[in-house]
Amino acid sequence: MKVFLETERLILRSFTAEDAENLFQLDSDPKVMRFINGGKPTEYNIIKEQVLPRFLGYYQKYDRFGFWATVEKSSNEFIGWFHFYPAVEHQFALELQIVNSNEIALGYRLCQSTWGKGYATEASKALINKGFMEWDVQRIVAWALTVNKASTRVMEKVGLKLEKEFAFTESQLPNLQPSDRKIAFYALNKNEFQQISFSQADDYKIKPLS
Repeated sequence: MKVFLETERLILRSFTAEDAENLFQLDSDPKVMRFINGGKPTEYNIIKEQVLPRFLGYYQKYDRFGFWATVEKSSNEFIGWFHFYPAVEHQFALELQIVNSNEIALGYRLCQSTWGKGYATEASKALINKGFMEWDVQRIVAWALTVNKASTRVMEKVGLKLEKEFAFTESQLPNLQPSDRKIAFYALNKNEFQQISFSQADDYKIKPLS
């Protein structure tokens, strides 16, 4: 198991084959899945045979990009995941007009019990810092349904700017109501990040790995 990143309250580590149950429990919460597929749980065999192998496959392909299991330090419990990988690999890259292989997609899925604690903001800021300052990433993008106000607020709090909105079709997002199928697309370029004031920059610090 590799520790990828550490913040004040969180550890982001590589997934292992033993995380199938963690992912199953995460995706079994209808509220967690509300803005993913209308609240439908992911079957265990899908987790074990498709989702987890996909996550693990990123470690073979990249040494810095992929999906990272997230552990709450205070409880040592799995609380979800963050992803940070080339946006062109996303299933909706074409629909989102992503063509640049240098655009890195930031995203997450967290257990309901952790909502409101600021974890999404904390880890997202650390990932943004790591991408721009350590890996010379030039552009970070993220997106969410416009009705998912909690996620769009996180994107704005970490410095991403709303660039455009897309209306998806029923065939693309079949389990969502028509009014819920609009996606807000956010982005932040490296030169914009470098203009952040020093007082704000403190928020993006990463805890050194011990």
